[in-house]
Amino acid sequence: MSLAQSLIGRFADRLQEAERTRVAISPLRTEIEDGDIAAAYAVQNELTNRRLAAGGRLVGRKIGLTSKAVQAQLGVDQPDYGALFADMEVLSGEVCDTSRLIRPRIEAEVAVVLDRDLDAECPGTAELLRAIAFAVPALEIVDSRIANWDIGILDTVADNGSSARFVLGLEPRCLDALDLLTSGMVLYRDGAQVSVGSGAACLGHPINAALWLARTMAAAGTPLRAGDVVLTGALGPMCDVRAGEKYDARIGGFGPVTVEFV
Repeated sequence: MSLAQSLIGRFADRLQEAERTRVAISPLRTEIEDGDIAAAYAVQNELTNRRLAAGGRLVGRKIGLTSKAVQAQLGVDQPDYGALFADMEVLSGEVCDTSRLIRPRIEAEVAVVLDRDLDAECPGTAELLRAIAFAVPALEIVDSRIANWDIGILDTVADNGSSARFVLGLEPRCLDALDLLTSGMVLYRDGAQVSVGSGAACLGHPINAALWLARTMAAAGTPLRAGDVVLTGALGPMCDVRAGEKYDARIGGFGPVTVEFV
């Protein structure tokens, strides 16, 4: 990692201030040398540690940029991850306050919840499958602190995967009751279809994405733990959201998950 600690702190300050004031900042990528993704994750880790020090409760991780459609939207070519905190959750069927966000977007995906730690050096597929207690449909509300969503991979990594809020469905399903590969997804805005996709759009299978995360987090020395929520990544394109709209996602094999913006 080539980025000096003082610069890591400065980038974290800028991102924190953008979130607090809801005034987006210019991209960071031109100030991070040689496409240094480890340095961008160092900025994310600094923000995570600050939030934990302030009393935040880490409840899981999100995987981003798993869908080719979303990668194309943002001009990136690899997945990333970010931290989920308890105060980021919005209950299904309730409201999300857009006045606390900058330029939110929404995507539908599958979430899994673990019931055992995944702290092997390189977890295998069987270890991951044993560790998953259940799956639920989810909505992720993303929001870039970078102006006009002008982001590259370094910007979104530093900005905690552009995460903001998440919504979990209320009817869990066991994996053996699901076909996540072929599960279709339709996202509705006020009853009108605005995004479609399937499990295959998420790195080929949502479990592939979860395995990528489990191995990446173990390699980083921060393995996934029992109780963690894992948002496995978008099944289709993101949509811009505005106050007054209601979103309803339907993913094959699951009940609905909804949120309204005010």
